[in-house]
Amino acid sequence: MPRWITTAAAITALGAIAPAVQAEPLKIAIIESLSGPQTSTGRLIATAAEYVIDQANTNGGFNGEPIQVKEYDNAGDTSGAATKFREAAADGAHVIIQGASSAIGGQVTEDVRKHNIRNPDNPIIYINVGAEAMELRGKKCHFHAFHFTTTAPYRTVPLMQVMSEQGDLGKRVYSINQNYSWGRDMETAIVDNADRFDYQVVDKVLHEVNRIQDFSPFVARIKSENPDSVITGNWSNDLLLLMKAVGDANLDVTFGTIFMDQPGNVANAGDVAEGHYVAHSSNIELLDEAGPEAYKKATGHYPVFIEPTTLNGVGLFAEALKQVDFDGGDINVNEIALAMENTTFDNGLGGMHVRKADHQAVIPIVVSQVASGVKYPVDGTELGFKPIKTVAGEDAIYPAQDSCRMRRPK
Repeated sequence: MPRWITTAAAITALGAIAPAVQAEPLKIAIIESLSGPQTSTGRLIATAAEYVIDQANTNGGFNGEPIQVKEYDNAGDTSGAATKFREAAADGAHVIIQGASSAIGGQVTEDVRKHNIRNPDNPIIYINVGAEAMELRGKKCHFHAFHFTTTAPYRTVPLMQVMSEQGDLGKRVYSINQNYSWGRDMETAIVDNADRFDYQVVDKVLHEVNRIQDFSPFVARIKSENPDSVITGNWSNDLLLLMKAVGDANLDVTFGTIFMDQPGNVANAGDVAEGHYVAHSSNIELLDEAGPEAYKKATGHYPVFIEPTTLNGVGLFAEALKQVDFDGGDINVNEIALAMENTTFDNGLGGMHVRKADHQAVIPIVVSQVASGVKYPVDGTELGFKPIKTVAGEDAIYPAQDSCRMRRPK
């Protein structure tokens, strides 16, 4: 079983803090997919979260103690996540960080909600940095859940708007997505916006998640429909292998994606990757270089894919900690959650904050296109992500769902 970790920076900070009486340390559990087919995503989330926590500890920790962090491997499935949540709660975690998979996010947020009902004096905060299913902000919303990533309509509308403005969306759109909550949300968003952007959905496919090793039959089916563009919310191995099949077939169709910036996708697609789109919540091309360079110095690579979202979400949490002071006493999780509602964080693209109605982060969406001539090429190629348009968070965000009936602590 892993142990609570205090990093080298934390140990240094501990010497500087030197409390007369040991205060209650803040404990953060990262429950992620650290083995199995989603490992590439889970490991990036853990790396980015620990980077922010390390910075917080360098600056003095919290409540007179270094912040403690511990990784729990959910092995990429909901039963594993449930088991690891119970372990984290038993270990005294105040905060859970998770992001890879909306299915796992649904399990974690429900486990947190039920724990908090049973333990109103010892609640836990859930920081979601990657699970994008609408239901997490709808019928499964609760006061202690904060969502620092987006949803299908949040990203899809700006994506289609820009593709349409650039003349790359076309009249014939193909939809291919993973068959679970997130993928079904994507398919709904694609179908619902057909009239708005004047296209026909020529075919829509929902496929198994993380079980398909060869996407060539799916690429052949796409080719047979002769679409102008393909819209997909696929991620992890399902996007990597889809892009490989697209490259192998030399399929010359513009893809509009949510996660094209995942490492490996551009290389897998090869020459046909140029011109594909991605709608993401950050783009390194737009940031002051100091932040990415510091991250690379600490981790060995620039922040990519899910890492900027994690840096921003955990960064807002760390900023909120500055708003509360327990003077070395017991940690009040509800006060931290309330501080998170009232914190604005500089994400390098105009700032972000949390909508109180459903705890959905209000963040800008950058729509970028795979192109050469960029400052930060990826995958050992000459291609990277050229920003085309940044849509303000207030313009991109969808209305809070009526199904979210959040009960606030008394």
